Amino acid sequence: MSENERRHDPWWLHLILYSVIAVLAYMLAQVAIIQPGEIVAQENYYKNESRLRMKNLMEAEILWEERHGKFTGSLDSLITFVKTDSLVQAMFAGKVIDSITNDTVNPFHPLTSGEITPDSFRFTPKTGEEFIVKIDTTTQLDSLVKTRGGEIVSVKVDTTIVTGKLYMIEDPAGYGSVGDLDNVALKNAASWE
Repeated sequence: MSENERRHDPWWLHLILYSVIAVLAYMLAQVAIIQPGEIVAQENYYKNESRLRMKNLMEAEILWEERHGKFTGSLDSLITFVKTDSLVQAMFAGKVIDSITNDTVNPFHPLTSGEITPDSFRFTPKTGEEFIVKIDTTTQLDSLVKTRGGEIVSVKVDTTIVTGKLYMIEDPAGYGSVGDLDNVALKNAASWE
């Protein structure tokens, strides 16, 4: 056997090695280029969709407050209100007209899919968990002190518990919140704006 013949590998070995290289190059392209783009696109969808749903819940809370004089901390009550209230249903149907602009009034934002249904307000799309809706509870104290001739005759302390002046909607997937339980200036503010 000559020295030249020993150096050459069989043709089928080269074919197998080239095939392995091609498969590994394809896998690398998938992992390094294609999948990260898909993951980023999916994450952007989840973030945008969650925020649209929280904005719709905020609009429902505003309508609830206009109707009941305070906010609600019940997601079930809020969604039932959106489903059954005649004014909200008229807004959904495009039957409420703004007297100044002559445009239809619909405070709800279309979702990425384009369709708005009250049941879509309930869950965050990434994890399928319900949004967290909270309201504030404030205790107000008022005292009345009666005096006669400089002496305290009686002291009356009146305690009033006020609920629903502020609200907060949180996304359990971590895409933000709307409202604040402590700061009136952030009553209808979104954390991402």
